[in-house]
Amino acid sequence: MKSTIAGILALIWMCVIFAFSAQPSEESSEVSLGLSYRIVNTTGLFFHLHIDEEKLREIANEMEHFVRKAAHMTEYAVLAILLYIWLGRWQLSRLKRAGAAAVFAMLYACSDEIHQLFVPGRAGMVSDVLVDSAGAVLGLAIVLLAGSIRGKVR
Repeated sequence: MKSTIAGILALIWMCVIFAFSAQPSEESSEVSLGLSYRIVNTTGLFFHLHIDEEKLREIANEMEHFVRKAAHMTEYAVLAILLYIWLGRWQLSRLKRAGAAAVFAMLYACSDEIHQLFVPGRAGMVSDVLVDSAGAVLGLAIVLLAGSIRGKVR
């Protein structure tokens, strides 16, 4: 049952990734810049920093690239973990499941970048495939590490 739900969630998550990739570049940049602005503003409020509006926007602009790449990594970490859980329905070792999940996530990252070639203002970039793949591998490494720790605690 758990693997079936994970499979359905993986398909839904792939649709979410596709929808984000279908956004024209201006819209996509606006989303990541807006998130960067909220992060800077919230951090300023939390630490009682008095940052004027101009400086807030400047800092948000500077960190927008990092936020965008972190979002890529997170999207694919989530996808790889869902695929890993879904692959639990077959009798595979944890390492083979992780390898298969990583390969599938990487192939989806390639297809996503090809998709972006047809979106106004977007470009398919090998560097984004590498960032996405790193996110998938990192997510799976965390899952494997947590499973290993849990096994030793028991």
